[in-house]
Amino acid sequence: MMIRLSEIEIEPRYLAEYTAILREESAASVRLEPGVISIYPMQQQADPNQIRILEIYASRAAYEAHLKTPHFQKYKTSTLHMVKALRLIDMQALDPATMPALFRKL
Repeated sequence: MMIRLSEIEIEPRYLAEYTAILREESAASVRLEPGVISIYPMQQQADPNQIRILEIYASRAAYEAHLKTPHFQKYKTSTLHMVKALRLIDMQALDPATMPALFRKL
């Protein structure tokens, strides 16, 4: 499994356009890619230009395949000029056995 947090700061004038494109991309990724467990975008309440994405992939190979999909490529190329800052943080689950139970609760 591969887990990553994406910390993204969006230029304020592009926020509405960016979030629309991100919603489309995240929904397509979860719907179309078996190796994508989660691409869950969130916005900070105190600063909506601060976006965080919880990304969970079945494997590193699933992540690499995700990067090549048409929906991700469309997202990346159409939003590149909107992003003020990007930080990708690879994470390690402390309790991977509990993770399936979290998603079943939904």
